[in-house]
Amino acid sequence: MIPVRKRISYILIALSVAFVAPEKGLKDYYKAYFPIGVAVNPRMVQPGPDADLIKAQFNSMTPENAMKMGPIHPEENRYNWKDADAIADFAQQNNIKLRGHTLCWHNQTPRWFFTDSTGKTVSRKVLLARLKQHITDVMGRYKGKIYAWDVVNEAVPDTGTGIYRKSKFYEIIGEDYIEKAFQYAHEADPSAQLFYNDYNTENASKRERIYQLLKKLKDKKIPINGVGLQAHWSIYEPSAQELEESISKFASLGLKIQFTEVDMSVYPKEHEGRARRDTDKSEFTPEMNDKQAAQYKLVFDIFRKHRDKITGVTFWNLTDKYSWLDNFPVPGRKDYPLLFDQNGQPKKAYERVVNF
Repeated sequence: MIPVRKRISYILIALSVAFVAPEKGLKDYYKAYFPIGVAVNPRMVQPGPDADLIKAQFNSMTPENAMKMGPIHPEENRYNWKDADAIADFAQQNNIKLRGHTLCWHNQTPRWFFTDSTGKTVSRKVLLARLKQHITDVMGRYKGKIYAWDVVNEAVPDTGTGIYRKSKFYEIIGEDYIEKAFQYAHEADPSAQLFYNDYNTENASKRERIYQLLKKLKDKKIPINGVGLQAHWSIYEPSAQELEESISKFASLGLKIQFTEVDMSVYPKEHEGRARRDTDKSEFTPEMNDKQAAQYKLVFDIFRKHRDKITGVTFWNLTDKYSWLDNFPVPGRKDYPLLFDQNGQPKKAYERVVNF
């Protein structure tokens, strides 16, 4: 007869062999640094491989489109809560942090927002009232479920010397529409972290103008907590110096920094859409794979170095199966900008991001 002590040891050995700990996800590798997020659509949070990948790898989420003004508020007296609710419910059920995106943006804003029943442009007073109502309703619905919001998105133009993009919000209200949006957001949910979000922030000219905008807000004591640097990059940019300059410059304002829309195009970066040319090929060559892995390593090395300033990093979509870059800047040119391939498998870039 086997002694009790030996029997127990055999059982423990058998259990240890039978139990295989799940492979660590991005969120686990970066647990001591910052949350790792992903932009999602409603289909991804339905039971299936996408939902499983989200749960395994990420501890933060952002709705890619479901909370933008057009999709969530298509008519003045009608909200479309279904898709946004599905994403918020999934986040809560799986203990995943949720970022809101976006409360005020010149794109994907429904036409009714700027016009009256006769089609004429509304007054400053009417547009401010509509903006306040929209922010109050949307933030109110998700109060306690969304910890951070991109309040104003892309208000600075890419070129020229002006600080403000000549959007409908700017033309009708004036530059203080940005201040008002942050004030309305803070009133709607005083506990939410409020971000200004923009792209091309490693360009010296645009970075300086964004900095001036944010400094104005800070000087006026407008309730803003952070800046979202979108990080729509490529395998050719940014340089380490450009990235570090952005982090240091914005952090000097006392703002939290989040990289909110990270992807790494395998093509040279273009910020304007154009027609497809004969020379535009949809391909992911071994050389592109190597370059992408090296560039992802470079930026994540810098992210970790500045862990005291960075409070979140979010990828703009889940896998290479789908990306907005498949149709921008070149319609129908497949891109491969993420850490997971079209089958949801980790790429060489993933290994470079997690091995440190």
